[in-house]
Amino acid sequence: MQGQENAGVHAPSAAAALAGQVMQEEQSRHEANAAQQFLLPDDLLPGMSGDAMGMGEALRTGGVTMIVLLTLLLVFESADQVAVQVLGPDIQKTLDISDTVLTGLASFGGVVLVLATLPLAWLADRFRRTHVVGVAAIVWAGFAALGGLVTNPFQMALCRGGTGLGASATIPISPTIIADQYPIAARTRMLALESLGRPLGYVIGPFIAGSIAAIAGGDEGWRWAFILGAALPVLIGLLLLTQKDPQRGRFEQEAVLGQVLEVVDPPVSISAAFERLKKVRTFYFLIVGIGLLGFALVAVPVQLGLLLGNNPSQDDHFHYGYGAYTRGWMIGVMQVGQLIAIPIAGYVGDRVFRKDPSKALRLTGFFVLLYGAFTVVGLRFTNVTVLIGFMVLANAFQGAAFATIRPAIAAVVPYKMRAQAFAMVGVYIFLMGGFFGGLLAGAFSDAWGQRTALTIIVPPAAALGGLLVMYGAQFMRSDISLSVQELLEEQEERRRMAADPEHIPVLQVRNLDAGYGPLQVLFDVNLEVQRGEVVALLGTNGAGKSTLLKAISGLIMPDRGVVRFNGRTITLVSPEVRVAAGMVQVPGGEALFPTLSVQENLDIWCELIEDPGERDEALQRAYRVFPILEERLDQRAGSMSGGQQQMLALSKALLLKPDLLLIDELSLGLAPVVVQELLSVVERLKAEGLTMLIVEQSVNVALAVADRAIYMERGQVKFAGPARELLDHEELLHAVFLSGTGA
Repeated sequence: MQGQENAGVHAPSAAAALAGQVMQEEQSRHEANAAQQFLLPDDLLPGMSGDAMGMGEALRTGGVTMIVLLTLLLVFESADQVAVQVLGPDIQKTLDISDTVLTGLASFGGVVLVLATLPLAWLADRFRRTHVVGVAAIVWAGFAALGGLVTNPFQMALCRGGTGLGASATIPISPTIIADQYPIAARTRMLALESLGRPLGYVIGPFIAGSIAAIAGGDEGWRWAFILGAALPVLIGLLLLTQKDPQRGRFEQEAVLGQVLEVVDPPVSISAAFERLKKVRTFYFLIVGIGLLGFALVAVPVQLGLLLGNNPSQDDHFHYGYGAYTRGWMIGVMQVGQLIAIPIAGYVGDRVFRKDPSKALRLTGFFVLLYGAFTVVGLRFTNVTVLIGFMVLANAFQGAAFATIRPAIAAVVPYKMRAQAFAMVGVYIFLMGGFFGGLLAGAFSDAWGQRTALTIIVPPAAALGGLLVMYGAQFMRSDISLSVQELLEEQEERRRMAADPEHIPVLQVRNLDAGYGPLQVLFDVNLEVQRGEVVALLGTNGAGKSTLLKAISGLIMPDRGVVRFNGRTITLVSPEVRVAAGMVQVPGGEALFPTLSVQENLDIWCELIEDPGERDEALQRAYRVFPILEERLDQRAGSMSGGQQQMLALSKALLLKPDLLLIDELSLGLAPVVVQELLSVVERLKAEGLTMLIVEQSVNVALAVADRAIYMERGQVKFAGPARELLDHEELLHAVFLSGTGA
């Protein structure tokens, strides 16, 4: 009795010790993988080899027209934004609106601008980017002109929303066009040149808008500023429609592969791109840092405008007391430093990048720190001239930072996802930092005034933002190397397919890493499934078999690697697109809608069959193979036995006739008689030439149906070969037999 008690006491402690040892080993393995960065030689990294390139050569390669059009477009869009501030008093008088309503109208356009970047990025991946930007420019100009004809606040809100929609295209799309139009050796300078459009618009916008309104005269002269200001942007939009869209990833492919590959892969979905981009460590720390910096970027101009303005009756804090026009040109003057700093940053950034990309990004973080420092110091001076001087310097470093951020993003993000990456920058700045930063700054400003509010907000925002950008710089070479590796792998596979087009695998997985959050489950997995082949995927519990199936079918996004289906890359394609292309999965225990009837389950799957005649024929085929389903059409699917549920799940394959069928746990928990019945169905599908990848615990089942077997252990492939050869690997068979059930 006492021995039993002692056994009961020691069993939990032994289990705890074993669990602790396993967790420690997993942690050690995770740390070892994290510490080991994948790095290629510098001569294989785009932008770090070859001779320096002058601006003249870059413009001859990519042409002058594109960069001029995109820069001018940004000038007019920025001038329009600042014109609302300058002409605000006249607009208020005409429309009879308060300060709050005017501010809301101006802010509404900014909100639409940020939110629209995501769908515009989606469009840019599916249509010619020059057409998308050109149409967006015309839309923007049209709404800007209509803004001069409005008669009430509601109409003005619609117009400002329309201008935000049109202007949103420049954020995610213009940088991708420039990155593909001009050589990598001059990319930073070309992006910096386009970036000049924003401060230039802020500087000249107040003077142009004010001058047109003054010449027009009267209380409604402001209308002509919007109407006439939209004329040239319409012409710019029309000219952009005539421009050829550059080949995506052209210069990266030429630098790495020596040629440009024709892209035939389906476009990347936004959700998949966001999941994958979070795995690019440089980009992850960069956008989080920019998001934190957004607390300052949005709060500073708003609070400065209030500080320079008149003192409201309910506010006893210090204000300079300047009118709208004076505030407008003062804020415009504060942008002058960017006109000098941005070209210098572009020139220096190209040269530093060629020597050390990580150093170039650390320099970006340093610029962010200087922006915060000069802003905070300048706020301590009440002399407006000194304040403007410090803000000129602060904005100069801000402009320099953003002039070097965009080339860094273009370098580390695969070219297929650049538009989404640039869209995420705007989202993080305005929705993460801008929204919360504006709320905090407003609350602090009401309590203690604008100076104190900015003194509280700016230092932590700039410090944390700059330091995070600098921290992420250590991963830059590795992230560039991973992008290059994908290009090299793609070239290798293209050559193989061209040499042997008759044997293109139905499914190909290369260098795949995947997991859940910080927990990595799959490590450098490689496998192929040929047409008509049945492959069994074996392994112990927790080996990563089900995770691999989820990555193949698109239910989780891999951290690294490539998934191809019939020769086309589908790594970042949404699951529904994969199903439409002919990939069907029968997930273990999750293949049915248990609360629906058998008939309703079948009807849902039949929705994927467009032709009614084919739909009826497919149903009859399923009934012939599984007659019990026809007998139980009205029964709730979840109330059937395990074998009957698996039959219903397999009927999906009979209905849809996929090119590839993925089955997770075919025989798990089923009686031998039921397993034999299911095996006969699998054999029938195999005889019809259906390609299958089956996750299976039973070696006997695997040997019965599979042509080849793949054995996984701890997220890695340990064996791949003919299924019968498993009999020669006793250690693998022993592990499978002792693993229990599950995957």
